[in-house]
This record gives sequence, structure tokens and C-alpha cells, in this order.
Amino acid sequence: MSTLGEIEFQLLWNRLLSVVEEQGQALIRTAFSSMVRECGDISAGVFDTQGRMLAQAVTGTPGHVNTMAASVGHFLARFPLDTLQDGDAYLTNDPWLGTGHLNDLVVCAPVFHRDRVVALVACTGHLIDIGGIGFGPDGTDVFMEGLNIPMLKLVDRGRMNQVFIDILKANSRLPIDSEGDVYSLVACCDTGRRRLREMLDEFRIADLQELGDRIIERSRAAVRKQVALLPRGTYVNELMIDGYDSPLTLRASLTIGEQSIKVDFAGSPAAVRFGINVPITYTRAYATFALSCVVAPGVPNNAGSLEVFSVDAPPGTILNAPRPHAVAVRHVIGQILPDLVFGCLRQAVPDRVPAEGTSALWNLILRSVPGDSEDFMLMAATNGGTGGRPRLDGLSATAFPSGVKGTPMEVLESIAPVVIWRKELRGDSGGAGAYRGGLGQEIEVAHRHGQSMELLAAYDRIQCPPRGVNGGRNGAAGYVGLDTGKALAGKGAQIIPSGRRLVIRTPGGGGWGNPRQRPRALIAADVRQGLVTPAAAVKDYGFEG
Repeated sequence: MSTLGEIEFQLLWNRLLSVVEEQGQALIRTAFSSMVRECGDISAGVFDTQGRMLAQAVTGTPGHVNTMAASVGHFLARFPLDTLQDGDAYLTNDPWLGTGHLNDLVVCAPVFHRDRVVALVACTGHLIDIGGIGFGPDGTDVFMEGLNIPMLKLVDRGRMNQVFIDILKANSRLPIDSEGDVYSLVACCDTGRRRLREMLDEFRIADLQELGDRIIERSRAAVRKQVALLPRGTYVNELMIDGYDSPLTLRASLTIGEQSIKVDFAGSPAAVRFGINVPITYTRAYATFALSCVVAPGVPNNAGSLEVFSVDAPPGTILNAPRPHAVAVRHVIGQILPDLVFGCLRQAVPDRVPAEGTSALWNLILRSVPGDSEDFMLMAATNGGTGGRPRLDGLSATAFPSGVKGTPMEVLESIAPVVIWRKELRGDSGGAGAYRGGLGQEIEVAHRHGQSMELLAAYDRIQCPPRGVNGGRNGAAGYVGLDTGKALAGKGAQIIPSGRRLVIRTPGGGGWGNPRQRPRALIAADVRQGLVTPAAAVKDYGFEG
């Protein structure tokens, strides 16, 4: 029988959201990793004792949040509830039990109240360096990609596992940063534990069981209600991407039933030799995010809302790569999956789905070469344009679907010997359409002292640019090269010679709808702001201002 009234339920739900948000902010504000403190590449959440996610911080990225939703269950399978003690915390970076690659650490901790476990808190964060050959696609198995950490006890009743910390530092090019990031993750969990206990005391409830059941039931019902409004059927889509050294075609079929949606990636290519493979947990994370965006964007993301969606891919394919396949840059394919799923949904609900965008992050990963005067390792998030939408232009230089923020260039120049010569929007890169695709960026960077440096490239949409829909034009393809005009490969470690600048042009989003239907006033504004050149306005839109 329910003991929570509606007002009390709403108060508790809002309080729970404040708990997870404070968790996330604690992680961001104490992290050493620039990808965490500047870009918000994290997740934080509260779970019930069955391992069901009840709430997540809004700062989390889909690749972290939705994999974390699954990873807590793996922690409980390894460390059952009756073995947990107050003050414990557990950790892993296992790609198949965590977030899909080694650079993300996942920490899970029990919450004790009145001498028993009443909940769990968890979080993830991206470390800049975890050893191995570095954060690039060149590894041929996961053992080359860095330090593999099995599920282990990180904190034992409040005491840190110093042996683990020593091993981590000995295997990282950034030992101080890596140690600091571990403590930051622990601080995140401690914040969640403390605030949850305060909440339970204040509302005089013993645990989260009834609240959790209500959250999950309502979320599940809300998503099922939206699914019931969709046209039944199976919809199929294909999407070509660059691959490592030759293009690959991803395939998906999406089946809408009465109360559920199933996505199957059967027909997608086999796993490849290099580190662009995707573990199934990451595949599910971004595919379900795409479904949530279109089907039920207003429903909170938790175990109940996620339960309505199922995602599968045949074992051994690039979207369900088994260990020990290399998976370091799984985001290069995984973050394109929403576009693939959107292509299926567009056939069912064409007025809700955007055109294709850059999708996968264009991370700037640079490091010193042996013998240089100053060792460094940096990683910066950069983004291209999103696709045009049914009633709005695409967003420029925006990370969708990952949601991470771009790294401020001033931060890069303060932590590494680099100079950012140029960073600006890339005119004419958005695909023409009634609703134009978002613009990419142009970035030029060089070593501050003119020395050589190494680029760990992991870029897509160079050979296969984002496609426009409903008559919209494709977005501009991406480019990576030198200021001499020499093009570099989109994937793999490459040297930027001394005295040269690295040039990156991120892709633009595809256009949505016939360009000739775009309002004249909007075209004139685009030309005036330098987003579209006069020549392109005439060619693509038939506009002569």
C-alpha cells in the first residue's frame, strides 16, 4: 500500500534530482581532467538496491549515463549487497562492464542508512591518459590501449586502496592528474551518500523502495503511452561512415510494437582490427538515447523509461565487438548511431527527426614526441554542426549527441605548449535547406616553440559527410591536414612537423527541406553574418540580395 502522497512524492523526486545534480557538480569542480572540469564528460546517478537507475545528473553524457545504468548491475553481481560495508567504493574501467573504453573510470558506492544498504550511487569520468599507446585508434587489441582495471574495491570502509593508486600512477603519462581524478570520483559518491542520508532523515523515510518503484512505474507508463501513438511497423535504414581505412555501411531495423520499440543492427559489418569497435553497452547507450529524443523527450531517463527500448547487435560485429577487440575510440562510430536510428524513425514520424549532423566528436588529441623540450598530453573536445530540424536550423559547433561542451582554447594554451592560431565558424559548411544545417569550425594549432608534435586522429565524416533530408543538401565534409595544404588521414597517429600548423575543419550538418523554400529574410541574415557566402546564396538558394 502506498504511503507517499502526491505532494510528498513530487518533493522527494525534486530533492532526488538536486542530489544527483550536486553529485555531478562535485565531480566537475574537483576533477583534474580537462575533459571533466571543462567539458562535463561525466555521469552521476542514484540507484536502488536492485541496481535500477532512479535519477541522473543533467550534466551527464548519454555514453556515460546509459552505460552506467547497466554497470551498477555488474557491480552488484560481483559484490553482492550483503558483502558491502559503509564507506566502501568500487571501481572498474572494463569496456564491456563500464562505458566501452579504458579511459573512463566507473565508481559505485553503497549508501547506508540506519545500518543497512538503502541505495547505491555511481559516477563516471574521463581520464586524459590511462597508459598504453594513448587515446587513439591504432591499437589492435584492448591490451595495447592502456591499463585494464577489473572490478575491485577502491575504498574499504573509508580507506583508499593505495596499491591501486600506485599501479595507476605508474601506468599513466599524467600520474598526478590520474590520481586526482580518482579522488574526485570518490568525492562525487561521498556527496551523493551524504545528501541522500540527509534526505531520508528529513522526510522520515527508511529507504528509497517506494519512491523508486513509483518513479520507475510512472516513467515506464509515460514512455509506453508515447509509443502507443506511433505507427506500428518495421523501418530499415543504412548509413555509410568512413571506417578506419575504407568506408563501412551500418544497418539498422527498428520495430515499433504496442508498448515497446526494438532496434536490431543485424547486417552491420564485422568487428575490425583497429580501435573503432563498439562494445554492446555503448551501442545500447546511444541507440536508446536516440529513441528517447524522438519518442519521449520529456520523460526522465531512468530504469523505467529505458525498459521500453531494447537494442541488439550480432556478436562479432563492429557494434557488438567482443573482448579483446580494440575499442579506444568507440565514440567515432557509437555517436553516429543516433543518426542511423533517426533514419528509421524518420519513416514513422518525419516531422520530428533532424537531418544528419557531425555527430561524433572531433577531439583534438596532441602530445609531445620523444626528445622534445617539454612533455605534454592534451585532449580538447571540438564539434561540428548538427543537422537542420523540421522547424529550426541546425546548431553550429555543437556536440550532439554527446552533449559535452567544447574546451576553451585559453585552457589548452595554459596547460600545454600550444598556440591556437585560429578558431572560428566555418562558413558555407551547413547543408542548404529550408532549415539550414549547423556550421562546423575551422581550427589551426601549432607548437608554441615550433617543435613537432603528435596528433592522435580519430575523425569521421571526411569521406561520408552528413546527409541532408527532404531535399536538403549535405553538410560539408570534415578535413584534417597541415597549413601547407597536405591532407592527413582521418584516423591514426601522425606527426605534425616542426614549424607547421595543424588545420582542422569540422563537418557541417545536413540541411532539412528544399533550400528554395527558405525565407528570404533568413538567407539575407545568413549572408550578412558571414554564415553563407553570396555565391552560395545564389547557387544553393537562388537568392540574389
